[in-house]
Amino acid sequence: MLKTQLHRFWMTCVWSWAGWTTSWKTEASLRQWSAVCVISSAFALWMDLTRGETALILALGVLVVASELANTAIERTVDLVTRDEHELARNAKDAGSAFVALTATAGGVAWLAILLG
Repeated sequence: MLKTQLHRFWMTCVWSWAGWTTSWKTEASLRQWSAVCVISSAFALWMDLTRGETALILALGVLVVASELANTAIERTVDLVTRDEHELARNAKDAGSAFVALTATAGGVAWLAILLG
C-alpha cells in the first residue's frame, strides 16, 4: 500500500511538472505573472516587513500564478470543446481572466495596506 501511494505521489509530481512546463512554453501571461511574482517576492524579502506581511505577499504572488494556470486550463478546455464563437465559451474564458485579475488585485491591495499601513 505504501509503495502504491508513493508511486501515486510521484506520478502527481510528474503530471504537475508536465502541466507547468507546457504552460510555461505556451502562455506568455504565465511568464509575465511569474516575473511579477518574483519581483514582488524579492521586494517583500528585502524590505523590513513582519513575517506575516512577508508570508501574505509571497502567498498572494503564488496564488496569482496558480490562478493563471487555472485560467489556462479553462481556456484550453473551452478550445477543445469548440473553436466557434459562442457566448458561453466567451463567458467561461472571461470568468477565468477575471479570476486572475481578482487575485492580482488582492496582491495589490495587500501591498497598499502594508506600504500605507
